[in-house]
Amino acid sequence: MLRKVIYSVSIVALIVIAFTLRTLWLAGVFTRVEPRKFGVCHWVNGPVGPEDITIHPKTGIAYISASDRRAHPPRPGAIFAYDLKQRDARPLNLTPSADAGFQPHGISLWVDRDGHDALFVINHQLLGDGTRKHSVQIFDLADGKLTAHATIGSPLLVMPNDLVAVGPDRFYLTNTHKNPPGLWQTIETYLRLTGAQVLYFDGQDFRPVIDDVVMPNGINVSPDGRTLYVASTTSHRVVVYDLSVAGERLQKRREIYLGMGADNIEVEANGTLWVAGHPQLLRLEAHQKNPAELSPSSVFRISPDGEAQEVYANLGEEVSGSSVAAVYGKRMLIGQIFDDGFLDCTLP
Repeated sequence: MLRKVIYSVSIVALIVIAFTLRTLWLAGVFTRVEPRKFGVCHWVNGPVGPEDITIHPKTGIAYISASDRRAHPPRPGAIFAYDLKQRDARPLNLTPSADAGFQPHGISLWVDRDGHDALFVINHQLLGDGTRKHSVQIFDLADGKLTAHATIGSPLLVMPNDLVAVGPDRFYLTNTHKNPPGLWQTIETYLRLTGAQVLYFDGQDFRPVIDDVVMPNGINVSPDGRTLYVASTTSHRVVVYDLSVAGERLQKRREIYLGMGADNIEVEANGTLWVAGHPQLLRLEAHQKNPAELSPSSVFRISPDGEAQEVYANLGEEVSGSSVAAVYGKRMLIGQIFDDGFLDCTLP
């Protein structure tokens, strides 16, 4: 009897150890980050928490979503413009009158053929009871100014993170989790459970189109509109879907393994993907709580045929917790989640 008990306890202990080691491995604890330079970079002060950046393909103006995620009580977030065609450009706050209820996250730019451009912004308004009211705000973009156009909310917006516009009033959006913050969300994260949804908004209503991705984060579409890319953070992949009919449930085409916690995805006109992310996810969690705890950064370039190459890596001294890499010509901007400022790099 004692032998059976010892045997059972040993099996349970081995399972726990195996699960712990696997979790630590997926969190990047054993990942060795080799610093890698890509071009000549300089630091741009200004936005605190420039988590997402997208660049207008015609004007060369970068739009930056910034929010001080460590501030308590919260401070007003902002959308900044940064003109890549100007020498010695400085970030310009396009939402100076915003109050603390404006906490922008993922953004997407819709460039219309007739010049009616729009900026889509995920907002996480903090309520008095400590919960968040999530919404998508659409701004008309004209003459360098943002004008509020619409605010869209839904109970389906559980943990919205990023979105990609596919029309003046249509978009795809990622929920990183099925559950709101709390115990079940923690279990969902560490067990790497599926169930979090990618939603499609058709101009009137939301509906789920994907629910088989582990922690869907960044999202974007190919220039021809036929392919949808979703970053799966805790599985270290970019998942590729065929986008045949807008709003229909999507069929997975392939997965591209990166070996890091993929965050936002930017796409060039030639179909090249740029994906920033986190080689060591537990270090990112520590960095969130303490700015002195640096979080390594990584940027991958993925060719249109799916070949992935790490082009930039840093231990966190240059930029900590990289969340986005946006490219325009020979310029690359690297944003981060928590700290002040971003990198402006001239590529080789």
